Amino acid sequence: MLAAILSPSSATRVFTPTTLHKPPTTFSFLRPFSLPLSASRFQVRAMADSASALPPSKKSQSIETILISFPFLESIDQTFDAYVVGKEDAPGIVVLQEWWGVDFEIKNHAVKISQLDPGFKALIPDLYRGKVGLDVAEAQHLMEGLDWQGAVKDIRASVNWLKANGSKKVGVTGFCMGGALSIASSVLVPEVDAVVAFYGVPSSELADPAQAKAPVQAHFGELDNFVGFSDVTAAKALEEKLKASGIPYEVHIYPGNAHAFMNRSDEGVKRRKSMGMPDEDEAAVELAWSRFKTWMTRYLSA
Repeated sequence: MLAAILSPSSATRVFTPTTLHKPPTTFSFLRPFSLPLSASRFQVRAMADSASALPPSKKSQSIETILISFPFLESIDQTFDAYVVGKEDAPGIVVLQEWWGVDFEIKNHAVKISQLDPGFKALIPDLYRGKVGLDVAEAQHLMEGLDWQGAVKDIRASVNWLKANGSKKVGVTGFCMGGALSIASSVLVPEVDAVVAFYGVPSSELADPAQAKAPVQAHFGELDNFVGFSDVTAAKALEEKLKASGIPYEVHIYPGNAHAFMNRSDEGVKRRKSMGMPDEDEAAVELAWSRFKTWMTRYLSA
């Protein structure tokens, strides 16, 4: 059990299927923001408009735009853009967006992942089809309008594209909305080899983590107030579900950190502060990346 908050200096906790526990009552995502859409100017911008979103220090890393289509999707009429960065033939990692869409921060994460030793090939599927929320109300509107089952199909297509293009094994990671989807992929996408989820748990209607089939590592902030989605109670409930699944897993909670604590760009820090999340903990961020690298290397090594 996560009876106590884990400190950043604590040893990694790897849970294996030696002891199974009955899962807790199903929980659901209660929205932390209830802003009326009338309060938003609801603007969205195409991905092309944010081509310069990466800070100068990251622009030297080439991000390639690709089009994923049939046969990775069910119909010849279906396509979506994706963004790829990293070493050819390296283990693949599908990187799933926050509720904002494919913006500067998720690009930063993909570039960071591609640069971790021994090297990964990161792919971001554009789940919103080019739309990016410019404020909280817009992001909430976009997330509420997402076809979640359709997003799972996009994830599966992304995993299979990577496997068909040089990656022998492929993991999935995601942040916030993408964290929930990454855990769902461990249940619903049989080709996934490992998952690392950041502060997000899927609804019971989408996927039951007790049915996870790929190893899952999950990260949460102690001060996260997204009730039932990524708060400490949700993290503990997820742990119980993962115990029942029988797969290896880790659950980590970071003291003094709120939601989206991995977002460390200047723009990301400013946005978090505007949402009432002023915490800045570089040590926790580096520890989480270290755990991420260890987990993905362990399960994606050929």
